[in-house]
Amino acid sequence: MGIKTQNLLLILLVGFCFSSLSLATDVSSDGRAIIINGERRILLSGSIHYPRSTAEMWPDLIQKAKEGGLDTIETYVFWDVHEPRYREYNFEGNLDLIRFLKNIQEAGLYAVLRIGPYVCAEWSYGGFPRWLHQMKGIELRTDNEIYKNEMQNFTTLIVDMVKKENLLAPQGGPIIITQIENEFGNVADRYGEKGKAYIKWCAKMAESLDVGVPWIMCQQGDAPPPMINTCNGFYCHKFQPTNPNTPKMWTENWTGWFKAWGGSNPTRPAEDVAYAVARFFESGGTFQNYYMYHGGTNFGRTSGGPYITTSYDYDAPLDEYGNLRQPKWGHLKQLHSALKSMEKLLTQGAASRIDLQADAWVTKYTTNGTSGCFVVNKNTGDLEVTFEGNKYHVPGWSVSILLDCKNEAYNTAKVTTQRSLMVKKPITDSQQLTWQWWGERTKDVLQGKGAFTTKSLGEQLMITGDSSDYLWYMARIPFSKESIKHNREFTLRVNTTGHVLHAFFNKKYVGTKYGTGGNYKFVFEAPVHLKPKANVITLLSATVGLANYGAFFDLSPTGIIGGPVQLIGDGNGQGNVTYDLSSYLWSYRVGVHGENKKIYSDDSPLASSWRSDYLPINKRLAWYKTTFSLPQGEEPVVVDLQGMSKGQAWINGQSIGRYWANFTANSDCGGCDYRGEYKPEKCRTDCGVPTQRWYHVPRSFLNSGTNTLVLFEEMGGNPSAINFQTVAVGTACASVPEGGKLELSCQGSRTISGIQFASFGDAKGTCGSLQKGTCDTDTALTAVKEACLGKSNCSIDVNDSVLGSSGCATAIAKKLVVQATC
Repeated sequence: MGIKTQNLLLILLVGFCFSSLSLATDVSSDGRAIIINGERRILLSGSIHYPRSTAEMWPDLIQKAKEGGLDTIETYVFWDVHEPRYREYNFEGNLDLIRFLKNIQEAGLYAVLRIGPYVCAEWSYGGFPRWLHQMKGIELRTDNEIYKNEMQNFTTLIVDMVKKENLLAPQGGPIIITQIENEFGNVADRYGEKGKAYIKWCAKMAESLDVGVPWIMCQQGDAPPPMINTCNGFYCHKFQPTNPNTPKMWTENWTGWFKAWGGSNPTRPAEDVAYAVARFFESGGTFQNYYMYHGGTNFGRTSGGPYITTSYDYDAPLDEYGNLRQPKWGHLKQLHSALKSMEKLLTQGAASRIDLQADAWVTKYTTNGTSGCFVVNKNTGDLEVTFEGNKYHVPGWSVSILLDCKNEAYNTAKVTTQRSLMVKKPITDSQQLTWQWWGERTKDVLQGKGAFTTKSLGEQLMITGDSSDYLWYMARIPFSKESIKHNREFTLRVNTTGHVLHAFFNKKYVGTKYGTGGNYKFVFEAPVHLKPKANVITLLSATVGLANYGAFFDLSPTGIIGGPVQLIGDGNGQGNVTYDLSSYLWSYRVGVHGENKKIYSDDSPLASSWRSDYLPINKRLAWYKTTFSLPQGEEPVVVDLQGMSKGQAWINGQSIGRYWANFTANSDCGGCDYRGEYKPEKCRTDCGVPTQRWYHVPRSFLNSGTNTLVLFEEMGGNPSAINFQTVAVGTACASVPEGGKLELSCQGSRTISGIQFASFGDAKGTCGSLQKGTCDTDTALTAVKEACLGKSNCSIDVNDSVLGSSGCATAIAKKLVVQATC
């Protein structure tokens, strides 16, 4: 090698090293903000959980978050799916955490990595691997060496992985914040001194990992320095960090709420979410994260609760399928733009408060001769206020942002972005689907033959390790002719900790029961007929997601642990007698046969067992199978499971989750007023219909040719009405005052096919029932049609020169109101 070549290589090497160092990001904090490369920042973040979508969806979700004004993506790390078995790891496909973080980096966004590794998140068992439950002597989330060793092992694994890929900010990566533990402060008192010692250990352990970015502990008022305590909730403007030298951070702004089987659909108005965000930054906040920005789907058996639905839509700005939820997405985008315009004022300026009247005030930020203001109306009624000689109309429960303390740039209650009404369009005719079926094999269990026995009623999670929702309990109970000669009619009584129980007696089905109203412990009773000699009791216990929150939630019992299981009746002619069967010899079998043999897979040993001679309906413990073609286009796909009861579903061998298609929502669905504090019981919709009828089928699960749907039905259903549909914008409406810009979009490749209504004046009504007011222009409809028809999106300046003169009186505030079809 020549000297010139050596010198050239040396120059290139030095240049590469210098370039790598220049990409490094320095992240620190003080009492006002997170500091990135020496600059105080306000950070707008959104939660997107990689296992609740698919790897193919990630770039689009992240890009839509960026377009919505976010600069950070936040995610938990889900221990249970990454280490499903002790020291066996899975980071493939939709669990490819590194790929997800690199997608964030490629989009030019930051990342917050909430390692936990306890996540809560309505995720089954809070994200803990179930094998922890089976470790002798373990105590979770406390000063227990067995647990701490496992937690440290996994946390270190994750940190080492991201370090290896240079994903931490000091390495030039996107990760600017990491989290250890999660919401432990909410339950810490129950853990006593061992809980306090545990949190100190968590902090010390996290520091030892040397990530080079701040560590946070949400909902942890006694977070040991340098851990930063953060807030979670619907509102966090009152929150103040315990340590005044740490920034005011909001790690979970709940954009909606989760849905549970038997409950209606929880929604949170865009106006209230925006109000909460504006109040947070008005009161000194610096980092805010939407939980969720995209909620997604609880694929497989990942939903927790118990009884959390497969859909984890959460009324997020991006819906379960990745569509923009309008107006929430757009209304928040406008808010983000206004807040970013005030970044230096909010992180460096001096704040002062000017009271206007009761529960109404102005917060003014000033630095270097410039000012920005928030006009807050905490009242539920509208106000006309005067500030520094200017008058403002401030709706109830709203905040106006004045970028220059003079002109209103944004108000949290004045929604000008479009409202999209989504529609589902059938793409398969249910009559075109041809079904096959297979009856679950129950001969052995109905005879009481299990895989092992104990002289007690065992706890379901300990026995199954959550390898299945299902556990069979079986016992053979002998009775002599003499003991039941007077009466053979008894009552079978089973006390269970839930969540669902199917009972059989002497091979005959005797009934099903499940918990309702949040009470998952219940008593099952059914009449049974005893016979001389052996009587066989067969009980199928089914879980519907494991507990994920609360002190010692991991010890919440499942199944028929301890019972008692009893037979009650007059067997000897001397009045009622109770036979307690709890200590008899019980046999067990984990799972159902079709599940264990993976009948939902093409390579299952049972693949040739499907029958097509006839189609039984309302058959318990039955499997159904059909095929369908790939739906055309790019719109999200759902399967309509109307007619079915409860079970699980697979597409091409991949689980799309549990279904419970006939569990009717029974919550109260009253009106919805965004004004006043939001609670999960507020603004409910879809009462009196099934809690979840449609189930997401990700396009990445589908083949270009024939696709297979397999269902396991527990209670009995009729698959003949099942069909596949796509989800898209059906109608788009918008209302923008004079001087603004109206924007419409059909999303994706769909175009605006019709303008049903257009008025530039004082139109009345709501989307779907709009009416002209007292004044209007004859040319507005024509102008809107020319600007929008045939286009996927359009924009219109709202003024007389574009729309024509309306002839409205000066006192009337004119607006352009449009309703379009896609």
